[in-house]
Amino acid sequence: MQNLIDVILPVFLVLGAGYAATRAGYFKETHIDGLMHFTQAFAIPCLLFLAISHLDLSASFDPGLLISFYVSAGLCFTAGIFGARLIFRRTWEDSVAIGFCCLFSNSLLLGLPITERAYGPENLTGNYAIIAIHSPFCYGLGITVMEVIRNRGHSGIRMARAVLSAMFRNALILGIALGFVVNLSGLVIPAVVDEALELVTRAALPGALFALGGVLVKYRPEGDLRTILFVCCIALLLHPALVWLLGTTFALPQDLFRSGVVTAAMAPGFNAFIFANMYGSAKRVAASSVLIGTGVSIVTVWMWLTLLG
Repeated sequence: MQNLIDVILPVFLVLGAGYAATRAGYFKETHIDGLMHFTQAFAIPCLLFLAISHLDLSASFDPGLLISFYVSAGLCFTAGIFGARLIFRRTWEDSVAIGFCCLFSNSLLLGLPITERAYGPENLTGNYAIIAIHSPFCYGLGITVMEVIRNRGHSGIRMARAVLSAMFRNALILGIALGFVVNLSGLVIPAVVDEALELVTRAALPGALFALGGVLVKYRPEGDLRTILFVCCIALLLHPALVWLLGTTFALPQDLFRSGVVTAAMAPGFNAFIFANMYGSAKRVAASSVLIGTGVSIVTVWMWLTLLG
């Protein structure tokens, strides 16, 4: 439990600093919007580009692990969409954004360090395999469904054009794609460029978390608490339970099985809010789900770690 607190508490402190500074008026809404734009459109894409360009793609990518994790994630995405639509009567656009909250677990900021602390750095192969395609899969699925919903009633060609346009205008997707290009081509990033990117990426996650704290001043969970709890139940309980079921079916090795379940058990990641902010849909639900889900995960992750032994 202490290890979990040591990992999660710093996240809360940065979120809290952003909230307190904005609440006190030291940071204005325009300042937070500017910081959010910097992290969303520049710093985080640089982080993803650098991470993927240096990633060892020859590491073991077990098909059973990826199927277990991403089929489960897709089912949670579907459950989130239809639950938001049928239970909470949200618009289709809001429902897709809420479904994305159920889809995008915090595999990097929480999943990686918690797995390392629990099982050691030698048991992270499964985590890296999941992380390598996490953002492309989630954003590809989320953007495609959202653009289809937004362009319903139009021709298939227009829908396809809208999806491709949204994908190639998304800085996060471009950062990921360029990272794979550099990695697969064997291109070497000049040392001075690599160091400059390192400087930018150091600001990405803390800047994004600080901005999220500031955003929470405006998007409090008033009137959305039931929807937020619904998201948390799917993200923290249903997703890891499905991975456990499918991972057992595929008889995954113990280290990969643990990596899959622990990563699935993470709270919605900050990218859930980025997606909602990008489309202007269910932003209050997304922001609060990240915050509340991260807090509740102290208990639920401890439960899953106990079950995993």
